[in-house]
Amino acid sequence: MSKMESEAPLIKPSWRLRPAERRGTLFFGDLLASIIALFLALYFWTQGNEWLNFSWVFLEERVPAWFYLMPVIWLLLLIESYDMRRSSARLESFKEISLAAGVSLGLYLIIFFISTPDSLPRRGVILFIVFVYVLTLLWRFVFVSLFTAPQFMRRVIIVGAGKSGAQLANIIHDMWPPPFNTIGLVDDDPEKVGTEISGRKVLGTNADLFDLVREHQATDLIFSIMGDMDAAVFEKVLEAEERGIEVTTMPMVYEELLGRVPIFLLKSDWVLRSFVDQTHVGGFYELAKRLIDIIGGLMGAIALGLSFPFIGIAILLETGAPIFYLQSRLGKNGRLYNMIKYRSMMQDAEADGIARPAAAHDKRATLIGRFLRKSHLDELPQVLNILRGDMSLVGPRAERPELVGLLQEHIPFYRARLFVKPGLTGWAQVNYGYANDYETNGVKLEYDLYYIKHRNLILDINIMIRTVGTVIGLRGR
Repeated sequence: MSKMESEAPLIKPSWRLRPAERRGTLFFGDLLASIIALFLALYFWTQGNEWLNFSWVFLEERVPAWFYLMPVIWLLLLIESYDMRRSSARLESFKEISLAAGVSLGLYLIIFFISTPDSLPRRGVILFIVFVYVLTLLWRFVFVSLFTAPQFMRRVIIVGAGKSGAQLANIIHDMWPPPFNTIGLVDDDPEKVGTEISGRKVLGTNADLFDLVREHQATDLIFSIMGDMDAAVFEKVLEAEERGIEVTTMPMVYEELLGRVPIFLLKSDWVLRSFVDQTHVGGFYELAKRLIDIIGGLMGAIALGLSFPFIGIAILLETGAPIFYLQSRLGKNGRLYNMIKYRSMMQDAEADGIARPAAAHDKRATLIGRFLRKSHLDELPQVLNILRGDMSLVGPRAERPELVGLLQEHIPFYRARLFVKPGLTGWAQVNYGYANDYETNGVKLEYDLYYIKHRNLILDINIMIRTVGTVIGLRGR
């Protein structure tokens, strides 16, 4: 250990939060703003009824029980805004919160006008929407000001300037605002020292690590060496962790920032050494997920019955029969099943016998079909597959066996997506659009494997809520 290294310990400033901690702080602030808005709405609502003078009688007689759930509904409407890239920008925050306020007001007005006259409150709900909009907006602007300021951002050095480190530097370079302050990189190749990667300089070799940490007041090291590692580097990284510097691996940071698994950077035995163990979930989750599937499937079956006369007639009038479309898909563990959908393409869309994935502006889609796909209504008949147990509400998109056979030849770990049931919606579907080549299918697989690795009831509910948002906004993927 050098003299400089032994003179003072390396200390990690505790006020510099990781992206997950920033997300938690953002949620707590939104929750607090919504609770304050609830109390303000109740107070000013009461002032319009001064004879009650904000008594418990008013709360018991005039305030319906569901009114106290308004903060929960508001937070659900904000669920899309907890992407740190969007929430750290003022304009994006303004758009997200304004959209949530507009949707909440629009939905309430619809419910209000179709309900029995004078059965629902007006003043209290409007006051809550106004207060929660203003308070949340103020909090988000404070959040952006605080957590994008240099003194509140983590200061990171990337260890390794090879393929993995360069890709991470590129990702950070393309993100605005950045998730942390990237000081630079270190690498044992002396020829790389002094060069730049995505605007970040290679500051020195691993032998200079502690000097660079102290000089630049780094709080974190991101370990980005995916191949064999020199023993001296290993010792340096371990010592940094012992001395208060937080050490994270590049795949973990990749997952945290993008919600994806970096499949093109992992070793070929990753599935057996790591992923298989992480796909195992508890019996409670499996039972709860199946119960949710059954309940959702039954609700979907009712919606299918109600929509069938209108959608069926529309399809028949435009292009004739058939209304439904059956196609072989691969389910869990590669089991074949027939998936049922409303037909959204012209007859004989694959007359040449070549399997082709759907595209964003697919010329084979009919006029009615484009609307059905935008609104996800073409997938509504799949509730029958869910009730049968072929599918789940949430999971990777079911794919055709011909395409799976082709894609697994070009994309690593592609069959790993078959470890779970396919879903009506999924993490890849709410985060990414159509995939029509190997590169975009690789990105979607990264999302699918992230879901399989991290799946739980909270993530499933998150995906279902976001799917409802895409249906309402006609942003089907």
